[in-house]
Amino acid sequence: MKIKLMLGALIGSVCLAFAAKDPVLMTINGKDIHLSEFEYLYKKNNQQQVDKESLDQYVERFVTYKQKVADAEAEGIDTLKSFLSEFNGYKEGMVKDFLEDTTVNVRLEKEAYERMQMNVDLDHLMLPLGKDNNENKEILARLDSIRTCVLNGEDWGELAKKFSIDPTAARNAGHYGYTASGIYPYSWELVAYTTPVGQISKPFRTDFGNHLIRVNGKRQDPGQVEVEHIMIMTRNLNDSAKAVAKTKIDDLYEAVTRGGADFEETAKKHSEDKGSATKGGKLPWFGTNRMVPEFEKVAFELKDGEISAPFETQYGYHIVKKLGHKGIPSFAEALPAIKRAISFDERSQMARNAKVEEIKKFYNYKSNDEKFRAYLVKELKKHGQYDSAFVSDVLAKSNFTIYTYGKNKVPASVLAKKVNPKAKYDINSAAANIAAQIEPYANKEIMQHYVDNLIEDNIEYRNLIHEYRDGMLLFEISNKKVWDGASKDTTGLKNFFEANRAKYNWNKPHFKGIILSAKNDSVAQAVKAMIPTLGQDTLTTTLHKKFASDIKMERMLFGQGENEVVDAVVFGGTDKTGNEKYPIAFVLEGGVINQPEGVADVKGLVTSDYQDALEQAWLSELKKKYPAKINKDVLKLVKP
Repeated sequence: MKIKLMLGALIGSVCLAFAAKDPVLMTINGKDIHLSEFEYLYKKNNQQQVDKESLDQYVERFVTYKQKVADAEAEGIDTLKSFLSEFNGYKEGMVKDFLEDTTVNVRLEKEAYERMQMNVDLDHLMLPLGKDNNENKEILARLDSIRTCVLNGEDWGELAKKFSIDPTAARNAGHYGYTASGIYPYSWELVAYTTPVGQISKPFRTDFGNHLIRVNGKRQDPGQVEVEHIMIMTRNLNDSAKAVAKTKIDDLYEAVTRGGADFEETAKKHSEDKGSATKGGKLPWFGTNRMVPEFEKVAFELKDGEISAPFETQYGYHIVKKLGHKGIPSFAEALPAIKRAISFDERSQMARNAKVEEIKKFYNYKSNDEKFRAYLVKELKKHGQYDSAFVSDVLAKSNFTIYTYGKNKVPASVLAKKVNPKAKYDINSAAANIAAQIEPYANKEIMQHYVDNLIEDNIEYRNLIHEYRDGMLLFEISNKKVWDGASKDTTGLKNFFEANRAKYNWNKPHFKGIILSAKNDSVAQAVKAMIPTLGQDTLTTTLHKKFASDIKMERMLFGQGENEVVDAVVFGGTDKTGNEKYPIAFVLEGGVINQPEGVADVKGLVTSDYQDALEQAWLSELKKKYPAKINKDVLKLVKP
């Protein structure tokens, strides 16, 4: 079997190192091979082998491997369009694994599962987002004052009704009750789950507003329930109409509990919750804080199979039948849903952001944002105001270094295209907004620099890329020189067979020809009667057209004892095959031969042996063309 390449799927933590710390182990065809690459493949080989190779054995095999790669490069396989397309596609996919800190995702997944097992009872108060950082600071200060009022004994509910822009505050006075994880934005949930019971969080901001949270208690998550319900709506009804609705729900309750009525059929006919009525009142599985409190309380308190008495919510009157309940799934069961949730919220960027910070440390990133802000204020005052002229005449021409990384100094001029030249800012706000562009610009530029230089700066990535590239080249050159080289070289195969004919003698006779099997004896006799009227060139074609699926013709080359039909018809002297569908058979063409007549009769064996011969000749050639220069001192550093 031709196997292109098998790569290990597990990628560990990134190891950043400079080439100077990775000495050259050997040189083949002028190309340096570093210690890290050899050790990576040597250890991987030993992990995959049952019988471990000695270091000397592996060095010999590794040298051969690299000599074959050198031969592929010498023949230009690495420059072919088809090769580059596949290789670049692999690189594009592989680099993504190095742009995130995978330990962050693992931590977030475990954190999410731990929170799934806990509910938090909390109060919430929200003020709007400000139009800029200064206004947000003022709003957060106002929230801090409200927090102080609560700590001094004022009623949270009254303050929430008075100040909170949360639309539910008028109804619940800011009290959410017990809530489960995965309902609210991650940054909001983070505060809710990390604030101790009985305490009030510090004011914080999300994309939706500025918030305060008070945690009243925690409990184990009760899991999920599945219910059916019948609802009679009461929203916007006057007292008289509401009384009629109450009578109707009571009558339906009597019908499903004492009158023998089927709950699902009753829901289909009478429930005014149109979304569930067509399903017999059945709702999807739900957990804490997914329904209004009154509905949730009844659903969780019922026993499986039990039907509740009529009760009221803000939407109307309900009767609930509990179908079942289940607890928190195992981590393995919950993980796919957790991964999906992480991919759709702010957590999706956390692993990448952590990697950015790691890379910035590696390149010794330093920002001059504070000095730059002071510089901007000075230049803005000199110019007179922030406008498009300032952006084009001052910022776009500025050489002020806004940050450095590695040996690179980045000038302020790069920010000219990142700011809005028509925005209406005062001098201080303009300076703050321009300086705020440094971080996102730097993150993007440094990450791109990292990607561009990844093969030089990251040993793990370099080893993986080299392994894949060399594996592709090894396959292509082996296919050209040996596998396809043997199977397509008909003259070479024939000559090799003739030169080694004695090796391919048989120790038992073989049948070579066509055996025709028929559905019954009548069909077989009809075929035999027709054969003398046909020419050899049209024999099988005509029989196929005439008898179609009533017959089966098979070209065979089998020795005695290798095939049941051949043994019966040729060597057994019978026309009975033992096959239910085609029980009758006879020789249509061919006969018994004692030895191969030509290379075609033993092509598989000859091809395999010819490949081995080509391989050995190629190896001898490789050693002469691409001798390996091995640094014995570096080889001593190899760790088994």
